[in-house]
Order: sequence, then structure tokens, then C-alpha cells
Amino acid sequence: MRRWGRPSVTRRAETPISPTAWLVILLLAFVGQVAWAVENNFLNLFIQDAFGASLADVALMVSTSALTATLTTLAVGAWSDHVGRRKPFVVVGALLWGVSIIGFALIQGLSDAVSSDVTAAARLGVTLTIVFDCIMTFFGSLSNDASFNAWVTDTTDETNRGRVEGVNSAMPLIAMLSVFGGAMALMHVGAGGAVTYDYPTLFVVVGVSVMVAALVSAALMDDSHPSGAAEKGWLASVAHGFSPSAMRANPRLYLVLLGYCAFSTALQVFMPYYVLYLRLPYVLGEGYVFVMAPGIVIAAAFTIFYGRHLDSVGFERAVRLPLALFGVGCVLLTLLTDIVGVFAGSVLMLCGYLLSAVACFAAEVRNNTPSDRAGLLQGVRIFMVVLVPMLVGPWIGSAVSSSSGAIAGFGVVGDGFTPSSLVFLASALVSLAVAPTLVAVRRHGREK
Repeated sequence: MRRWGRPSVTRRAETPISPTAWLVILLLAFVGQVAWAVENNFLNLFIQDAFGASLADVALMVSTSALTATLTTLAVGAWSDHVGRRKPFVVVGALLWGVSIIGFALIQGLSDAVSSDVTAAARLGVTLTIVFDCIMTFFGSLSNDASFNAWVTDTTDETNRGRVEGVNSAMPLIAMLSVFGGAMALMHVGAGGAVTYDYPTLFVVVGVSVMVAALVSAALMDDSHPSGAAEKGWLASVAHGFSPSAMRANPRLYLVLLGYCAFSTALQVFMPYYVLYLRLPYVLGEGYVFVMAPGIVIAAAFTIFYGRHLDSVGFERAVRLPLALFGVGCVLLTLLTDIVGVFAGSVLMLCGYLLSAVACFAAEVRNNTPSDRAGLLQGVRIFMVVLVPMLVGPWIGSAVSSSSGAIAGFGVVGDGFTPSSLVFLASALVSLAVAPTLVAVRRHGREK
């Protein structure tokens, strides 16, 4: 059996990326992150506003979506390795992804039509939202997680991945800014300052955008035609990705993935409840978008420029500052509740999150990914970075909010449904688990 360890690579001049490839990267990264921003932020709002879902319902939705993403990416990533194609999976998956997003616009009407009882209709709506989320995640992971990310790995190398990941890492924030900026036109402010949105219109617009991006990519994208994997059959290939022999052959890759897993778990402690918390009337209320928008712009700009720094100094040194920024930002969000404090904490947290997870960790995973396993490793990455964190993190956040009985700093007693600012402190504490893995990565680097 062929070993798939990372060959020794010396630093060389940056390999140029064609303008067309850049256009495809920017388009699919942006539109994909717009779709994920709707799922990660607005589905949580939608299931609460439309059906009165609890934090446990939100945590269940996040967990089932993560499981769907992992299984899909493992299967499709290994499949694309064996057939030596990425483009068909990207394009067809994105088209169906867009259709599935539009399907969310029908859920409220469907639940009301099936059940005349308000309580039963609400529970059906919660169930349908979770099911539709899994369907949407299947097509999104097929296109984006399994295929597009593998295509980016195929198309780049160690001389330009930091730059590409710097741009990619800004996309979640730029997408979030675009989604929340556009959603302002669909915002409704009710009595007492409660904020909600015209969700059906939002889902239709985003779904159509994803479908248009799929058609443009079909015309512009050059398939990468990766070499086939060594094993016969995709199931053997999937199993090999979790085998001890693979870990022995690629110790640095799996150590980086372990650190990535710890950081992503910390992030998921508060991220499903982040917007729910900010829009509380006694935090930012309806003005939360005006605080988030400039913070997002600052974090995105900083992240893009930091990507080039990553290429020059290497992973171990580059990741230290982002981790520190993330921890400080979470502490500020725990302690401060005024506009200035929330803004400062959000900027630091967002900078640390994107620079650590999406730039530093993601680029180092790509740098250590064997060329004939790029599709398979997307599944292993999703298992470590999405499934485990989303099965653990949201439930920690839900437990912290439920046990606190109050919003920290306000003395507002609740039933555990309202997110507590203590979720940010819990996140900072969990992120400390990254440190031992970084020590192991550095030690391995010296051994090599």
C-alpha cells in the first residue's frame, strides 16, 4: 500500500493563480459562505421566531446538520478522489443546494396547513426545519465542503495557500455582512423592540444566488482532475483516513486537525447563540446590525492581509496572535454589555476566529494534505472541525445558559431559553485546550 505522507518541500517563489481561477474561488467562496451564514445565523432565528423553538432545539439542529455534513463530505470527497473529478460535484451540488434553501420558504405554510392546532403546528415546524436543514446541508456539503474545498487544494500549493486562505477566511465575515445588510430591508421591529425578518423572501433570494453561482462556475471552472486514491473502492479509502497507519504517516496533519478540533469546539459553544444574544433588547436590540457591520469590515480587512504573513512566518508563529485575540474578545463579551464593549469584544473575537480557524489552521491542513487524498481529507477535516465541535459545543453553551438563570450583568431571571453572556467565557476556557496540540506540532516540526 502506498504511503501518503507529506513530502519535504522547500520554500520557493509564489506560484501564480490564473484570473479565472481567482474568480471561481471568490465567487464560490462568497456565495457558499452566504448560504452557510443563513444556516448558521438565520435558521436559528427562524426556528425561534416562527415556532418558538428552545435552545435545545437549536442545539439539536446544529448537531444533526453537523452529522449530515460529515457523512456527506466523507462519502463524496472519497468518491471524487476515485473518479478524478471535482467540477460535476461542485456544479450539480450547488444547483440542488439553491433549490433546498428555497424550500425553507414553504415550511411555515406547510406546518400550518397540516395542523390546525397552534402547538402541534409549532412542533411540526421545528421538526420540518431540522429535516430541511439536513437536506440543505447534504447538498451544500456535497458541493462546498467535499468538492470545492478539494478543488482549491488541488489548484493551490504551499507558496500561495496562505494568500488564498487569507482571502477565503474573510469570506464568512463579508458574507455575514452582506446577509445582515440585505436582511435589514426585510427587518420587522415589534413591540418592545423585538426584531424579526421576512424569512421566506430571504431564503428565496439566497437560494437563487447559489443557483446562479453554480451556472457561472459551470462555464468558468477548470476541473482539477486529481489522481485516484490507492485503495480500491471509496469505503476502503474512507476507512484509511481514520486508520493508525494514516496517522503515523502524517502525524503533523492529524496534530493540526486535533488543535483545529479544539478551537472549533470552543467556537461552537457560543456561535449558534451569538446573534440571538446580540439582538436582545437589553444588549443591542434592533441596532445590533449597525454594531456588527463595522466590526465585520475591520475583521475581514485584517484577515485578508494576515494571510500573506502566514506564508512568510509559518503556522506555529502565525497562529499565536489570533488565539490570543479570540480569548480576549470572548472575555470582553462576557464582562461588557455596552455598545463600545460589545463592539470591541466582537472585533477581537471575529479577528481571532477567522485568523485562527479559517486562515492558519485551514492553510496548514492543506499544506499537509497528500495530493491523492484531497477529497478524502475534506471528510476527515469535517469530522474533526464540524461534527465533533457541533456535537459538543452547542450543548455546552445551552447548559451554561440554562444553569445560569440570568443574563450576566443584567440580573434578568429566565428559564434558560435566553442565551447568557457566560457562553463567551465558557468558549474562552475551552479554547485553552488548543495549547497542548500546538506544543506537539512544534515538537514534531523540530523532529523533522
